[in-house]
Amino acid sequence: MQEQQEDHTTHYQKNSLSLLGTIALGTGVMIGAGIFSLTGQMAELAGSAFPFAFLAAAIVVSFSAYSYIKISNKYPSAGGIGMYLHKMYGHSLSTAFHALLMYVSMVIAQSFLARTFGSYTLQLFDVEQTAFWVPVLGALLLLVVFLINLSSNRYIQGTAYILGLIKIIGIFIFGVLGLYLMLDAGQGLESQVGFSSSSGGWVAFIAATALGVLAFKGFTTITNSGSEVRDPKQNISRAIIISIASCIVIYALVGWSVAGNLSISEIIEARDYSLAAAARPAAGDSGVWFTVILAIIATAGGLMASVFAVSRMLAMLTEMILVPHSHFGMPGSIQKHTLVYTVVLGLVLTLFFDLSRIASLGIILYLIMDTAIHWGVLKHLRNDIQANPVIPSLAICLNMLLLAGFILSKWQSDPMILWVAMTIMAMIWLVEYFFLKKVGQTETNHSHH
Repeated sequence: MQEQQEDHTTHYQKNSLSLLGTIALGTGVMIGAGIFSLTGQMAELAGSAFPFAFLAAAIVVSFSAYSYIKISNKYPSAGGIGMYLHKMYGHSLSTAFHALLMYVSMVIAQSFLARTFGSYTLQLFDVEQTAFWVPVLGALLLLVVFLINLSSNRYIQGTAYILGLIKIIGIFIFGVLGLYLMLDAGQGLESQVGFSSSSGGWVAFIAATALGVLAFKGFTTITNSGSEVRDPKQNISRAIIISIASCIVIYALVGWSVAGNLSISEIIEARDYSLAAAARPAAGDSGVWFTVILAIIATAGGLMASVFAVSRMLAMLTEMILVPHSHFGMPGSIQKHTLVYTVVLGLVLTLFFDLSRIASLGIILYLIMDTAIHWGVLKHLRNDIQANPVIPSLAICLNMLLLAGFILSKWQSDPMILWVAMTIMAMIWLVEYFFLKKVGQTETNHSHH
């Protein structure tokens, strides 16, 4: 019985994360998802203006980060977003709905990592049936990460930290080398990047910016580790700001080196593995190997940290009686079960959706959840956390602009994914509505007896 009890608590020590460790964690998660496959997806939308879309996304995310910084300064907690929503909206449908949107968007990000892993790994082999092998490799990676997560929590933080560092340094080298080779070949920076060739005009650029937000949204992971950070009231906000800033630098480097070594049509053709494709003309096979190994480390490391954080968040929502929970006959603790659900859901997405659809789903759910956070700050926490109302208001407007542009762009190119997003949200809403109603009734019955 004793072990059962311990399993519910998350094995974290207060003050175990230094400022540097927290930055490595945030930057590690951000780089994992974003840069390897989003570069190509964004180029497909925005043409040669895609590095500007990364910058635009960084600006949007900087406004968005303000709310998270303000809340975590006042209430650093291990639950991160779930706890913030609870602070704003109480034990309500609104809290449960938006927390589950966050949960699903994080699981979607995992499938994104898993498929990116598949796309890059295949660059080392001469394989024809990529449509078959990409999801299969992605699913295998998810299962391996699941087993590691089941076996021990202790290894996860250490491994994620080391992989995070390797990844950040590696990507930085990639960007600098790419720029060097491009300038060495006598190309100027301005020749490759411009606003002129964005074929879809502003809607396409806004949609690309929305996707770019996915490359930065990893900063929210930092809020989840609130209770472990040393001197959290200062360090969480510092870590968020430094992580976003370092990612801007790294993404700008990478964007330019990809744009300098491939034409836009080549980037689009290789959109699922654009960094490996960009390494080939510049640095030959060894460049491809370097990039692919980097991508494997980045996606596997990102997945490991993410599966852990996400199952922990769902376990927390379960304990707050905000989400229904069934053991399905499984032994062990709630967190082990939420781990299983997380991986199963991830497997379904990985096997049945391609990268651009996974990214589309992720950004729609994330922007809605993020808007709920800013609205909660404006409506419920403004005085409590002494937030300047202008910044969350601006963040809401920017989110709505991105969402509208993105939906418009998808409505023209891939309307099915909008229906999938609506269905997911409707299902979450309905399940939560009836669950909370039922819980509410049992609670009132208890109080009557």
